[in-house]
Amino acid sequence: MLFLYREVLEIKLPWLDNVTQAKAPKKLPVVLTVSEVQAVLSRLSGSHLLIASLLYGGGMRLMEAVRLRVKDVEFARHEIIVREGKGFKDRVTMLPETIAAILRAHLVKVKALHEEDLAAGLGEVYLPFALDKKYPNAGREWGWQYIFPSKNLSIDPRAGKTRRHHLDEKGIQRAMKQAVCDAGLVKPATPHTLRHSFATHLLQAGYDIRTVQELLGHSDVSTTMIYTHVLNKGGKGVVSPLDR
Repeated sequence: MLFLYREVLEIKLPWLDNVTQAKAPKKLPVVLTVSEVQAVLSRLSGSHLLIASLLYGGGMRLMEAVRLRVKDVEFARHEIIVREGKGFKDRVTMLPETIAAILRAHLVKVKALHEEDLAAGLGEVYLPFALDKKYPNAGREWGWQYIFPSKNLSIDPRAGKTRRHHLDEKGIQRAMKQAVCDAGLVKPATPHTLRHSFATHLLQAGYDIRTVQELLGHSDVSTTMIYTHVLNKGGKGVVSPLDR
C-alpha cells in the first residue's frame, strides 16, 4: 500500500507545468503625514516619547530601540549604532538633534538607578554571545546597560540571576495605540508605522533611495522601493482629468 502511494505522488501532470501561480498581493505600508506624526508624539511622554521619537527620527524597529545600550549612542557624531538588527546585522542611523538633550537627561536618571542596583549588589545586565563568560564584570559596566530599563527587577531564566531587563515593548504598543486614538486618527498606526513614515518622508525630502535603504538596514533595495509606491499619487502619478 505504501509503495502504491509513493507511485501516485511521483506521477507528473504535464498540464501543471503551464500553470502560473498567483503572486501574493503587495500591501502598501500605513504611513502618517508629518502633522499626524506630530499629533501622535505630542500625546506621548517619558520613555514612550523617546522611543517613538527614535522610531520616527532614526527609522528604528521597536525591538531595536528597546534593546539599545548606553554605548550604542554617540552624541558627538549624532549617531546610533543599531546592534543585531534584522538578519543579525549592525548598522548606523542618526540620532535626531531634537531629542539629544532629552536623551542625555534621561540617561542621568538611568545611571542613578543603575548605581542604586550596584549598591544593592545587583546591576548586572544580560550580555549577548556569552560575553559574560569572556568578560565577567562587563555586565555591571555602565556602557552595557539598557537605555530604557524596566522599572522592576526580575529573574533572568537564562542565568537564574536577578537583573533589570529592558522595557516591555507591549507597553509602548499600548501607549502608541492610545495616542493614535487621542489624536483622532483613523489610520491603523502602530510603532512600526513611525519607521514607515521615516522612510517615506526622507524620500519626499529628496534623499536617494540607497541612503534610505542603508538607514533602514534593508539588504535588498527592492524592499525599500515599496515606499516609492506610497509616494505616488493615485493612478501612478497621473493627474486626473477632473483636476485639470
